[in-house]
Amino acid sequence: MNEIKLFVDERATNTRVIFNGRFAVSDKSKSLFETALDELGGVLAGVDESRIDAACKKLAGARQIVVYGCGREALQVKGFAMRLYHLGLPVSVVGDMTTPPLGPGDVFLVSSGPGETSTVLTLMQVAHDAGATNLLLTAQAESGAAKRADFALLIPAQTMANDQGTQKTSVLPMGSVFEGALFLLFEVMVLKLRELIGASPEAMRARHTNME
Repeated sequence: MNEIKLFVDERATNTRVIFNGRFAVSDKSKSLFETALDELGGVLAGVDESRIDAACKKLAGARQIVVYGCGREALQVKGFAMRLYHLGLPVSVVGDMTTPPLGPGDVFLVSSGPGETSTVLTLMQVAHDAGATNLLLTAQAESGAAKRADFALLIPAQTMANDQGTQKTSVLPMGSVFEGALFLLFEVMVLKLRELIGASPEAMRARHTNME
């Protein structure tokens, strides 16, 4: 299909929309994409890879894994739990009726970008009292959650703890850059875990649900 170009009055919009038969992209939107991707790359470049490897080893050696996150972070954490299951690791999500009790040898993986979420602090205390290991993902190294963690993986991104005024560093709203970084970080951790435990892509696919 021949490309069709539509020129919008730049005096009104300062942009140009291009249709190629599937979608339209404006110069302004392209700039926003580039900015957001640059921000995500900068955040992930600031994550200590040796700490990522150490976190993966803790997950691979856990008797069982239970995960938790609030809000949009919860969506990323649940997606990671799905991949942990595909890897063949014993994993549950807090709130599911089949989540077992935690105990010694277990890992409680929890995400709290701001590090002061009340439910996170409470659940970390419960996990600690039960003898489990608290593995925290956060952007705030001095937060209450970080102080309760047995192992913290720092993701240096803007969250709702610092998204206003002079502290704001991202073009994305609130904690979006942290949440986006979580997704990419988890995908890399899946690759590292796959190699660590010797899981094949075929075995992972075989564990995918057929109830869709």
